Amino acid sequence: MFAISLASTQTPVNYHPLDPKDPIQFLGNRIIYGGDAIALGPHDFFIDGQLSDQEAEKYPFVFNSIQSAVQQLSEGTEAHPMTLYIAPWVYWIDNPDDPEIRVPEPGDRAPYGMKIRCKWLRFYGLNKDPNNVVLACNRGQTIGAQGNFTMFRFYGDGTSSENITFGNYCNVDLEFPLKPELSKKKRAEAIVQAQLIHCDGDKIVARNTRFISRLNLCPFVGGKRVLFDRCHFESTDDALCGTGVYLNSTFDFYSSKPFYITRGTGTVLLNCDIHTYCHGNQYFVKAGGQLAVVDSRFHAEDKNLYVGWKDLPPVSMRNYQFDNAINGRLLFIGANDAANTVDMMEKPILDAYRIRLDNGVLYNTYNLLKANDDWDPMGIKSYVQEAELMQHTRYTDIPTQLLMRSDRDTIETGKDKAELSVELFRFGNVPVTPDSILFTIWPEGDPCTRLIRTNGGITCTVIPDNQSQEAQKVIIVASTPSGLEAAVELLVLPSIQPAPGFRKTPEITLNGKGTLSVKYQLDTDLDDQSLITWYRCIDKMGTEDVPMAISRFNKPLYVYELNAGDAGYYIKAMVESKHNMSNPGNPVEVLFPNKIQTGDIQADSKVLHPYFSKLSTVNQPKVLPGFWTFRHLDNLDGPVPTGDAWYYGEGRDGAQDISGLMQGRSGFMCYTPVANTNKGMELSLQIAPYKSSGQGFSVAPLYMDLLIKFDSETMSGYGLRIERTTKYGNSVDFVFVQYKNGEVTRIGEPVSTSCYRTNCHIQFQMKAGKLIATAGTDAKYNASSYPEAVVAEVVMELPVEVNSFGSVGILYNGGAPAVIRDMEVKWE
Repeated sequence: MFAISLASTQTPVNYHPLDPKDPIQFLGNRIIYGGDAIALGPHDFFIDGQLSDQEAEKYPFVFNSIQSAVQQLSEGTEAHPMTLYIAPWVYWIDNPDDPEIRVPEPGDRAPYGMKIRCKWLRFYGLNKDPNNVVLACNRGQTIGAQGNFTMFRFYGDGTSSENITFGNYCNVDLEFPLKPELSKKKRAEAIVQAQLIHCDGDKIVARNTRFISRLNLCPFVGGKRVLFDRCHFESTDDALCGTGVYLNSTFDFYSSKPFYITRGTGTVLLNCDIHTYCHGNQYFVKAGGQLAVVDSRFHAEDKNLYVGWKDLPPVSMRNYQFDNAINGRLLFIGANDAANTVDMMEKPILDAYRIRLDNGVLYNTYNLLKANDDWDPMGIKSYVQEAELMQHTRYTDIPTQLLMRSDRDTIETGKDKAELSVELFRFGNVPVTPDSILFTIWPEGDPCTRLIRTNGGITCTVIPDNQSQEAQKVIIVASTPSGLEAAVELLVLPSIQPAPGFRKTPEITLNGKGTLSVKYQLDTDLDDQSLITWYRCIDKMGTEDVPMAISRFNKPLYVYELNAGDAGYYIKAMVESKHNMSNPGNPVEVLFPNKIQTGDIQADSKVLHPYFSKLSTVNQPKVLPGFWTFRHLDNLDGPVPTGDAWYYGEGRDGAQDISGLMQGRSGFMCYTPVANTNKGMELSLQIAPYKSSGQGFSVAPLYMDLLIKFDSETMSGYGLRIERTTKYGNSVDFVFVQYKNGEVTRIGEPVSTSCYRTNCHIQFQMKAGKLIATAGTDAKYNASSYPEAVVAEVVMELPVEVNSFGSVGILYNGGAPAVIRDMEVKWE
């Protein structure tokens, strides 16, 4: 003990601060910084990466790495946190030169660089410029890690940082001008999920802190109440903390949805500056949640940039704004969906966020963060109380969120009613008992519902009264006197009638144009919306029927176009009678009495042009000539999903408002022609990926294979693979592949391209013993901004051995879906 005590009082020899403009004095048992003497001890450590192991070991509370300091942490308190005083340096939390791939520990969803269990842990950078104190890692999904590598996982309340940079330099260069030899180039060009901090606690604070990565930034994600004061964030999508109050902070947005979702009472931006490098549309959230944006400024390269809350906001979304600007002009966020935005101008709810004082504005973080424990990290409580006395206005305990719920979303006239209830919250998910709620119907005066206020006016009963022949959508809006709003959308049905019978029962006739028609007459004068499904069967009894075509969207499919695969089969139609005010009735089957002959078919057997809106996509795993095969992939990790692998519908995100054939996260579809051929064939495809920035799929190395000259039984033949790689974050590779009994080999050289975005046009063919592929897009984007190695149009060619297979298909293993808009196949 005596030796340690003696050593701790010695003045270190030749200690020189890394930044002489903002110096630190290190005196062994204490440091002096900014005029303050800080005694080192069990709750006050000094960390300096300049120190050798021998120098650091001389002193009990001195370290040269974060790792060595963390081994000796003890929990702090709110009055005296466990503080790490960190000198300028680059501190690698995970060894950037270790070639080992990081994997999640059992029970974790992500691999972590460091887990720390310590309440009231404080990271304090000993430099006014947070660029000079860097805590770093450089791993991400598929690049140095399996899973979304995350630098820190904190357990415990009260984690805080000041004058620090947290950076994941997987996709961003680390530049450290204070000591350039500590700089490091990004690990890869591809933008992958490379995360910073998950936390499990309350009262989280970051001041003058920089958070640097791109995809999935994750700055203190998981905290119950998180304050970011004078911080800086750089990110692409799915990046920011959804429970934070961002005060006087700056953002660089490199893509259109920086929040995946905001949780509970959501996120608040107060007096922030947002630099957006997006073109076209800038949104805040991908999946939803509440935001309030006050006194904030967008700075956009695109002078016509649209700023909205979400690409397709639900009716129930309500977000709040006041006095925002873009490039110096007044900004109304979400103007295209104005009902989702509550402008707080001259509404009492504005007091929850800002207080107008004689000498300026006080941002009301005390109201937002105090909850029930009076937390006041900005130290403004006395100012708020003084303003209350001077202005005779209540500025604390002001709710910021109103939610409304309905016990059902569809109500039938004469049968149902909907019960609506509301919940009121202060920021931080603190429930408040509502005392005055106004319920209104939109559009105003809509005749198909009546509202009855109950329970003292804070609940509401909706009585349907739709006397029309069509279902009607109505929106019920709840509001408080302060200006909070909530909304629900209800589908109001007319009184549902029994399914109609048939005045004339269904029968099938063969037309002279190579088609079958089912004809019937419903016992009603209302619009026919019957569901009609066409089947192939092996005999007159309708045995082993396989659905081939189906009506969708209440449009009966009266006509079935015969094709080469129908020859030798019997065709059956199943009709479920329905009109526009009924549900479907019991199915009635009718079978065409004759087996289909080749002469009955007029469709060109060498051309396949399926109408996906009519095509049955029910799982059909058998491989049969003239049939489609639809199934889940069975060679992926995890259980095989339930339900159909493919479906017809409308896309989202980059495929918004586009209908076509889609898959879940994966699926296999293939058409087997009636006869194989030794000659060539060609596949033309129009596709709209959900991913909108050219990356195509969720993560690298997910992909889609377009298959021609293929045999589905043995899984052999040729393919064109479109794959997200780790080379670039906003492009894909096109490469030819060969299947042999399910084993896949890349053949030829890959081509990196930016063209895989809506609408992408692809042609893939075998001709004269060569695989040939071309691809391009209709999308407008800045192709010139890509590296020279990333082309805007694909042209590929490769000599291969000809086979006798003739099937065509798609094997999709992309995570994020894509909409197959159109397909055409030609056989020579």
